[in-house]
Amino acid sequence: MKHEDALENEEDAGPEEGVVAVRRAMRILEAFGVEDAHLSLAELSRRTGCHRSTVLRLARTLAMDDYLAQRADGNWRLARAAGWLGACYQATFNVVEIVQPVLRELSAATGESATFYVREGNQRICVARVEGPRAIRHHVRVGAALPLNLGSPGRVLLAFSGEPDEPYESIRRAGYMMSLGERDAEVSSISAPVYGINWSLVGAICISGPLSRLTGQLLLEHKDHILSAASRLSRAMMGVRQGQPR
Repeated sequence: MKHEDALENEEDAGPEEGVVAVRRAMRILEAFGVEDAHLSLAELSRRTGCHRSTVLRLARTLAMDDYLAQRADGNWRLARAAGWLGACYQATFNVVEIVQPVLRELSAATGESATFYVREGNQRICVARVEGPRAIRHHVRVGAALPLNLGSPGRVLLAFSGEPDEPYESIRRAGYMMSLGERDAEVSSISAPVYGINWSLVGAICISGPLSRLTGQLLLEHKDHILSAASRLSRAMMGVRQGQPR
């Protein structure tokens, strides 16, 4: 691997030192594939072409900001910050072209505000939103950070990230979740997961509105709308055209 060997043998001197270190760190992250839950130090060294001592030093640095994490057995895995970058890429690189049209259709079909959330650590971030046509509606600004463990979008993100026990087992079986006044006593919502390439969880799509109007019965009536929107958005994120097999 001549390119990697050149990086390893290049002198870390002057202004180039930081550039070389960054490129080596990126190669460590790139060493992980979709089937790699974790990798040993020896395997990371083999895949990057860097000495073990270099890999260990950079892996520890990446772990300081949650890009990598070391397991009890000494192996390394991608951590929260790496996942967040992937989620940001898939969720935002085509927000206007992919996410917004689906949200507009969902809002038009239900008469409520439609929102797309992604997970960042222990929070959910609103990355796209279409306000409903009603004068009285639930307001959330794009970029707002809300808790994961309150409200249907956060619960869906937790459930389909593998959170154990109830209510997450039930959410996974149902494929969606309804929330009635959980985060805000006056707000109800229904949410479903959205997937990207290799069926990785990208985010959650939801509709929300005042509980006085968006009752449990009405949420159930909108279930097919939310599941259909989640399916369309997942297919779009995967780059699958309508009618094409997944």
